[in-house]
Amino acid sequence: MPITQAAAAANRLIEALPRKDRRHILAACEPVELAFAEVLAEPGERIRHVFFPTTSYISLVTPIDGCASLEVGLVGDEGMLGISLILGVDISPLSALVQGEGLALRIEATSFRRELGLSPALHGVLKRYLHVVMGQLAQSSACTRFHVVEARLARCLLMTQDRAHADAFHGTHAFLASMLGVRRVGVTKAATSLQNRKLISYTRGNITILDRGGLEAAACGCYEADNATYARGMG
Repeated sequence: MPITQAAAAANRLIEALPRKDRRHILAACEPVELAFAEVLAEPGERIRHVFFPTTSYISLVTPIDGCASLEVGLVGDEGMLGISLILGVDISPLSALVQGEGLALRIEATSFRRELGLSPALHGVLKRYLHVVMGQLAQSSACTRFHVVEARLARCLLMTQDRAHADAFHGTHAFLASMLGVRRVGVTKAATSLQNRKLISYTRGNITILDRGGLEAAACGCYEADNATYARGMG
């Protein structure tokens, strides 16, 4: 299926490329539909594909002691999955699972490496993106250590809304608890508090943002810090 320029514009990394480089990378990509909770990568496994989300978004998760997990990043149309390939590392360091179903552009790892060699512009954009990811991972670690669950949940919901490009999206208590690295009761308490303040509506795994400004005020400063890191890094 041919990929149009409009489709490319749905991913900000590809959109940032000069027209010629954009055409080259698009010719090597194929559009795919990602399903909710689909696993795209596991720690220690070889990276076979790179994904540029367009309408989907992907959780980056690190396992802990083999029995728990913690979300350390969220990738939507602002980024990509498989960034370690630009360092010559083809083994995934994290789990990656689809949090928001939708479309993505997929390219085989071998083709991606070839495109990197042919396009200094692509290599430059992705080096800046890697710098952004490193900063956001560090921010996420500090957030988990120092901020309360309610503020972290508010941040998570804002990040999700940004990538879903919609006020309503799906997210069960169990899934959110896994992503935040807390017990389910902790998410229930935090979500109930946000709902009582009329910032969100939460029913059977369906979340609706009712008051964006209020949710931003309830979130920790890490949300704005992440956005500032991206703006500085990507120009």
